[in-house]
Amino acid sequence: MNERLTAKAAELTALGTAVTERTLFRLRSKWRDEGLWGLVDRRATRLSSAPGTGQVDDRLVEAVLEVLAAQESVSTGTRTRVIRQAEKLVAERHGEGTVPLPSRATYFRLIKSLSEGRHSFGAATTRRSLAGRPEAPFTPTLAARPGEVVQIDTTPLDVMAVLDDGVTGRVELTIAVDVASRTICAAILRPAGTKAVDAALLLARMLVPEPMRPGWSDALRMSASLIPHARLMSVDARLEHAAARPVIVPDTIIVDRGKVFVSDTFVAACRSLGMSLQPARPATPTDKGVVERTFESINSMFCQHVAGYVGSDTTRRGRDVQAVWTIAELADLFHEWVIARWQTRPHDALRSPFLPGKALSPNEVYAMLVSRTGYLPVCLGGDDYIELLPVEWRKINDYGITLDYRTYDCRELGSHRRQPSGVDTKGNLWEVHYDPYDLSHVWVRDTRAGGWITVPWTRLGTVSAPFADFTWRHARAVLAAKGADDTDEDAIAVVIDDLLTRAGDGPDRRIAARTKAATALPALPHARREPEPETETDEEPDSEGEIAQVIPFGVFDAFTDGSR
Repeated sequence: MNERLTAKAAELTALGTAVTERTLFRLRSKWRDEGLWGLVDRRATRLSSAPGTGQVDDRLVEAVLEVLAAQESVSTGTRTRVIRQAEKLVAERHGEGTVPLPSRATYFRLIKSLSEGRHSFGAATTRRSLAGRPEAPFTPTLAARPGEVVQIDTTPLDVMAVLDDGVTGRVELTIAVDVASRTICAAILRPAGTKAVDAALLLARMLVPEPMRPGWSDALRMSASLIPHARLMSVDARLEHAAARPVIVPDTIIVDRGKVFVSDTFVAACRSLGMSLQPARPATPTDKGVVERTFESINSMFCQHVAGYVGSDTTRRGRDVQAVWTIAELADLFHEWVIARWQTRPHDALRSPFLPGKALSPNEVYAMLVSRTGYLPVCLGGDDYIELLPVEWRKINDYGITLDYRTYDCRELGSHRRQPSGVDTKGNLWEVHYDPYDLSHVWVRDTRAGGWITVPWTRLGTVSAPFADFTWRHARAVLAAKGADDTDEDAIAVVIDDLLTRAGDGPDRRIAARTKAATALPALPHARREPEPETETDEEPDSEGEIAQVIPFGVFDAFTDGSR
């Protein structure tokens, strides 16, 4: 037999198939033990559940995939944790020792292959973001005219600001971005804890031209930009002293499901301004990817160049970061940067079919689109601004109106006391609007004579400075901690006055600083009890403070515009 195998090996080699005697001996041994199946090349019959899994049992591969998918919502761990969890899962399902386990090196190669693109062992924020993406292919959000789709969101700004009395803190930035032109329509900076009234104010500011401010260059005027200023002036006289930021009236607003944007205040503000509100799907940031990407651009193009920049996390923070700018100063810097840099910078996502190789700036795209779709201004009066404030429904009693243990009263309420409002859907209660940053007054809708009744707080003389709702809640907490009655209006007023005037260096210093910073920022300019006194100044008029003349309908003719 050995001689025959040796002769056959020599014969096959001579015919062009190189075979050694050892190979023939091995094949004969397999044929003797397994029959014809022993002569088949097993590499051609190997089955695998996924590429890159090698010869690992399919049941173990399935368990590892399930464990990797579960890493999306937990803190980042190591591959060893995945191995332990996968082995435990396999033992529970198939029994101990039933599924063969590979070596540690094979385990690591398997996990590396299966975790490709999942970011399973990197930053948890990136892992959750990747998990929230829709299944490809997906269609991005598109818009054909300014205001067709506007996305709004809030994020903490990576800059420390000076609040008051030297206290520093992070601020939050809320912006509205037009999808068609990538214009930052409006922006608001607030101390941490943005409220629904801030989002409502953002809607109002979108409808108002950005005024030129002292110290700004004349090159930032709308008349010096690519925006068709002269033609728009024939429709909206408010644009005479405006900066080069387009005024865009939104049709549809896309927001996430944060409590600020799903609140009754914001929903009512959108309804009163005739804007359609569309919440994004839960945990799907790609539904408003334009504004999310804009925040990243703001961080790299603006924040990192500002004194007080702290980085996106502690690993990127400098050793001794000092806050320099107040919130008002930081807001002025940001608005100037938007006009001078953002609106004039070419954007890769803005292209024209007639100039496919050229990236356009937001102002260029707006000028191109407004010539086709036209421009129709929307102006707000004092009553419109009060409509944007948060609302409560209350009775008007003999002593006035009670709102969170505060009493408001004035003589104008005389004929309305103990009377129904006539609003049957609200149990005949009266509609009361309030500014959470200034609780000194409320506004009651007069359902009989029309308009609004401004009602002051009865303890207004007790507190020496304006205060916000979070200041009121903190004062109540201080009384409760002392065992006192936290519903006593006079006692709360005394605590607030002490907090704002004498607690600057005490444990409540941060609350006092946050209160002064929040109440000092401009809120709803027309929601005030008395008009500001007129003074002579050389500064340009503020377009938010007074309503300029608007010539109705003038040139909203897309067909005529398109033929020119």
